[in-house]
Amino acid sequence: MRATGCLLVLLLMLSSGAVCDEVEALRSDAVVDFAKQVAPLFEQHCLECHGNEDPESGFQLSGREAAFAGGYSGQAILPGNSAESLLVKMVSGTQEDDLVMPPEGDRLTTEQVALLRHWIDQGADWPAGMPIGESASSSRAKRADHWAYRRIVRPALPEVSQETWVRQPLDRFVLRRLESESFSPAKEAGKATWLRRVTLDLIGLPPTVEELHDFLADDSADAYERVVDRLLASPHYGERWARLWLDLCHYADSDGYLTDQIRPVAWRYREWLIEALNRDMPFDQFTIEQLAGDLLPRSTVEQKIATGFLRQTLSNREGGADLEEFRVVQVLDRTIQMGTIWLGLTIGCAQCHDHKYGAMTEKECYGF
Repeated sequence: MRATGCLLVLLLMLSSGAVCDEVEALRSDAVVDFAKQVAPLFEQHCLECHGNEDPESGFQLSGREAAFAGGYSGQAILPGNSAESLLVKMVSGTQEDDLVMPPEGDRLTTEQVALLRHWIDQGADWPAGMPIGESASSSRAKRADHWAYRRIVRPALPEVSQETWVRQPLDRFVLRRLESESFSPAKEAGKATWLRRVTLDLIGLPPTVEELHDFLADDSADAYERVVDRLLASPHYGERWARLWLDLCHYADSDGYLTDQIRPVAWRYREWLIEALNRDMPFDQFTIEQLAGDLLPRSTVEQKIATGFLRQTLSNREGGADLEEFRVVQVLDRTIQMGTIWLGLTIGCAQCHDHKYGAMTEKECYGF
């Protein structure tokens, strides 16, 4: 019966003027060319759902190894046995649950299904190292080449027209962009405007009237530098910049959730952070103490307090709460905030699938 059916298919193809490659492929002695005949079918009908990023049903068709591994329903391509290959059953509509692939758009023609059968029965030859579309590895490599992952190098200083406007190397980059857009730099801000800007930037407060009068009356060559030094030495400097860090690490004085119980000593971590910023603690030490201060040799009380960074997740102590469930939630939240702060990467995306835009896999997320 199957042989009769194949003969009918062949006669229909011949009578309808089907593509010569497909007719040739169905001859018993013709070898199917994967690159020319099979790969284009996958690219046209399958890769939209079964490509590189989070493939449907876990079945990825962009590379040989992944395709032969199959998906959540098991192996889909059984070399030498098209009759039992799930891929053929799905595209031909002979699967028991009546699913037909692709679910939307043009279905495979009878000739194309016959071509896949023939390819699989011949052993499903797929040259090693030959991806179709954009392979998962090349896709990840491109993501890894994003500017955010490249090593920082000192660029050459650009040439500009208004050399007299330049006071420091950074000015050249600003001026180059302005000149490329046919813009001229704005006039220099007055002393009062500059003082307000720098004071708000560094300590988060406007200057006092006395500070304004003193600065306006100061005609010394280093008047601007001395204002910056004064602001950096202010205890308000640490308070201003600690606010940004506290937002990043999810700091709160209470647990969150329904009961939102108070954390009576949470402020100790906040004070450690302010003091670290005011002391201009080197960033490497700043990092080590927050992530592993308690593991340092002869660690101090302050270094142990620094690890309060790791305790800034939500806590659920409500009656009936599953403690293990929320412990896992805390671990994940802590991992995500570490990725956001120290890697500049939204690790949270990879908790469900390989990161679509960053170079991190789901496996790496859980390893981290």
